[in-house]
Amino acid sequence: MEALTDTWRNLQSIIAQRDAELAQEEVRQEENDKLRKEFARFANSFYQWLTESRQQMMEGSGTLEEQLAAIGIKAHEVAGRASELKKIEDLGAILEEKLILDNRYTEHSTVGLAQQWDQLNQLGMRIRHNLEQQIQARNQSGVSEDALKEFSMMFRHFDKDKTGRLDHNAFKSCLRALGYDLPMVEEPEPEFEAILNVVDPNRDGFVTLQEYMAFMISKETENVQSSEEIELAFRAITNQERDYVTKEELYSNLSKEMADYCIARMKPYTDPRTGQQVTGALDYMEFTRTLFS
Repeated sequence: MEALTDTWRNLQSIIAQRDAELAQEEVRQEENDKLRKEFARFANSFYQWLTESRQQMMEGSGTLEEQLAAIGIKAHEVAGRASELKKIEDLGAILEEKLILDNRYTEHSTVGLAQQWDQLNQLGMRIRHNLEQQIQARNQSGVSEDALKEFSMMFRHFDKDKTGRLDHNAFKSCLRALGYDLPMVEEPEPEFEAILNVVDPNRDGFVTLQEYMAFMISKETENVQSSEEIELAFRAITNQERDYVTKEELYSNLSKEMADYCIARMKPYTDPRTGQQVTGALDYMEFTRTLFS
C-alpha cells in the first residue's frame, strides 16, 4: 500500500512538472511568435518602401535639373533608411540566436533586404551620374532635352521590373521603338552585335541605363567630329563666309530647335577692327570654342 502511495505521489509530481514545462514552452512560443511578428512588420514595411522607391527613381519627371535634385533628395532618404535596416538585422540576429528559423508572417530575410537596399543605393548613384551626363550632353553637344527625355522614357517603358537595366531582347525592342531597323530574330545579327560590342562588350547579358544613354548620346552627336568642322559648317551657311551669322541664316539652314539652341547661346558679334558690335550678328566662332572647351 505504501509503495502504491509513493508511486501516486511521484506520478503527481511528474504531471505537475510536465504541466509547468508545457506552460513554460507555451510562454516561449508566444514570445517567439511576437518576435516573428515584429520582424515581419519591419521587414514587410521596409520591402514596400524599397519597391516604391525603386519605381519613383525610375519614373523621374520634370526638367533634367529637377530630376537631378529629386534623385539627390531620394539618395539622402535611402542613406537615412540604413537605421531601419539595422533594426531589422538586429531582430534577425535575435531570431537566429533563439533558433527561430521559420516565419509565416513574411517571406523576406535580412540578407535579401540588405542586398536590395544596396542595389537601390547603387541605382540612385547610377541615375544621378546619368542625369549629370545628360545635362552635360545637352549643354555641350546640343542634344535637345526633348531627345534625352525620349531616350529615358523609352528605356523606362521596356524596363518592366524597374531594375535600371535591360536584357538584350528588351534593349533590341527599345532600339526598334526608337526607329532602328533591327529584325526580331533569335540568331546573332551583325548590326545589333556591333551595337552590343559598344554597350555590353563583356556580354554580361544586360545594358544599364548609363550604358544605354551614353550610346544614344554618342549616336546623336557622332557626326560632330571637331570644332573646326562646326566652324566650317557655320561659315558655309553665311552669305559672305564671315565670322558671324544672323538669326535669319540660322533659321533658314537649321531646324527650329537647333536654331533656337544656337541663338540662345551665341553672343553678339564684335568687329575686331572697330570694337563695335555688328547689328544682328551672332558670334559662332566664340560659340564653337565654348562648345568644345
